[in-house]
Amino acid sequence: MKTAGSILALLSVVVISATLVFAQEAHDHQGAVDSIPAELFSRPLPLRQGIGKVEDAATTSSKEAQAFYNQGVAYLHSYVWIEAARSFHQALRLDGKFSMAYAGLYRAYAGLNLLTPAREALAKAQALASNSTNASPRERRRIAVHVKQLEALMEVFNADKQHAYQKALDDALLADPNDVELILLRGNAEEGNPAAGRGQRGMESALVFYLRALQIAPNHLGAHHYLTHTYENLGRIAEALHHGERCAQLAPAVPHELHMYGHNLRRAGRIKEAIAQFENADAVQRAYFKSENIPAEYDWHHQHNLDLLSTSYQYQGQMKKAEAIMREAFNLPSLLEAEAYNRKEWPLFLLSRKRTDEALEAAAILKKSKWEIVRAIGSIMASHALMSQNKLPEASAEAKAALNELQLAGKKAAFVSTDLSVLQGEFFLRTGQVEKGRLILKQAMTRMRAERGPDNWTQALFQLEAIAQTARELNDWELAQAATLQLKEHDVNYAGTHLALALLAEHQGDNATMLAELKVAETLWRDADQDLPELAEVKARLAPAPSKE
Repeated sequence: MKTAGSILALLSVVVISATLVFAQEAHDHQGAVDSIPAELFSRPLPLRQGIGKVEDAATTSSKEAQAFYNQGVAYLHSYVWIEAARSFHQALRLDGKFSMAYAGLYRAYAGLNLLTPAREALAKAQALASNSTNASPRERRRIAVHVKQLEALMEVFNADKQHAYQKALDDALLADPNDVELILLRGNAEEGNPAAGRGQRGMESALVFYLRALQIAPNHLGAHHYLTHTYENLGRIAEALHHGERCAQLAPAVPHELHMYGHNLRRAGRIKEAIAQFENADAVQRAYFKSENIPAEYDWHHQHNLDLLSTSYQYQGQMKKAEAIMREAFNLPSLLEAEAYNRKEWPLFLLSRKRTDEALEAAAILKKSKWEIVRAIGSIMASHALMSQNKLPEASAEAKAALNELQLAGKKAAFVSTDLSVLQGEFFLRTGQVEKGRLILKQAMTRMRAERGPDNWTQALFQLEAIAQTARELNDWELAQAATLQLKEHDVNYAGTHLALALLAEHQGDNATMLAELKVAETLWRDADQDLPELAEVKARLAPAPSKE
C-alpha cells in the first residue's frame, strides 16, 4: 500500500505533465450534449428582436427564409446553439434547397460537439451547393471551409488538420476579402484547437481579424463578442468593457451578451454593476426557459451565469444570497464536463465557511460523476476537508483516489493540475515538509493567476485567499505574505484582500497599516451580511480598546 508521501509524489508527476496539455479547455463553453432531444432543435420559432442583427446574404428563394437564416447566424455568435438550430430548421421549412441554412445547422450542431448530425447537415449543404442554382461561388467556398473545419474537429489534436483548416480560410479570404463571417472564423481559428476555437480563447493574433470585421460591419455582434473575450484574455479590461457594453446594447434579449459585460465590470471593481448584469441575464434566461418550455440544464450558459452571480455575492460578503444561488447551480444536472467540473465552487465555498461536513457531502456527490476529472475533483475537495479536520490518513486515501481517477482520464488530467498542486502543497505543509509545500503553492498561485476566463479569475481569487488563511493558521508567515501579495496583485478591490493585508501588517507589528487596511475592508464590505464573521472580525479590531478605569 502506498504511503501518503508516495501518493503525493505521484500526484506531482501528474501535475507537471498535465500542464503541458490544453488545461484551459476545461473552462470553454463546449462539449457534447447528446442528451438534448433531437426534436427540440427543430421546433418552430418566430423572428425575434434584441438578439443582434447580422446580415449574411445567401442564395434562397424566400426573403423570410433569409431572415431566419440571419437570425440563426446571430445566435451562433452568442453560442445560443439550440435557438440557432431552430432558426436554420425554420429557414429550411421555407426553402428546402437553402444550402447555407444546412451549413448554419452544421455550425450549430458542431457548437455542441454533436458531430454526427453536424456531419449529416454539412453533407446536405455540399450536395445542394453542387447545383449552381442553390449556391454562389462564395457560398461554395464557405461550405468547403466547413468541410476542413469538420475534419479538424474530428481529430482535435492533429496539427496538420488544423493548419489545413486555417489554409482553407486564408484561400477563401483571398477570393472574398470582405466576407465578415469568414474573417470572424479566421479569428476563431487562431485559437489553435478547432474544438475550442469559437472566439473565447483568442489572444493577440486574433485581434487583427476581429478588428478587420468590425471595420466592415461596425455593429456586428460577433465581432464585439469575440473582442470582449480576447481583450479579457489579454488583461486589457478597459477595451473588454467597451466591447462588452456594446454586446449588451446590441443583444439585450440574449443572456450571454448581458453576462459578458458583467465579466469585466467585476474585473474593473464595479461589482454592483456586474451583479446587476448577471441578475438581468438570469431574469432573461428564466423567462426564456418558461416561454419556450426548455429545461434549464439544456442551456450551458445558465449554470455559468449562476456561478458568476453567486461568486459575486460572495465577493460582496452577501453569503446568504451566494449560498442560495450556488446550491441551485450545484443541484442542476450537468450535461457538459466543464460544467460538472465547475460545480467544485460549492464545496470550495463550504470549505471557506468552515462547514467541512457539508463540504464532504458535496464532494461525495461529485465523486459519483460519470467523468473521471469530476470524480477526481470530488476526491480533492474531500481531501482538503479531511485535512482541515486533521484526519491526514483519510485525506491521503482521498488523494490516492484522485490519482487513480486521473490515471484513467489521460490528457484530461490537465483540467485539475492546479487543484492537485494546491492539495499537494497543503499536504506537505501539514506534514512538516514546509519548504516543499511553500514551493509548490507558490508555483500553483502563479499558474492559477495565469489561467484565462472569468471562472478561472474568480476561482483564483478565492483560492489565493484560502491559501493565505491556511498559511496563517499553520503559522507560516512567509507563505502567508506571498499569498497575500498575490491576492493584492490579483484584485485590490476585494475586501478580503485588505483583511489579509491587515492581518499580515499586524503580524509585522505595523499597527498603522493594519488599521488603514481594516478601514478599507470595512468600507468594501458595507453591503455585506451583517453577521458576516469576517466583517465582525474587522469591526472588533477597529473598536477602541476598553478603558482601564
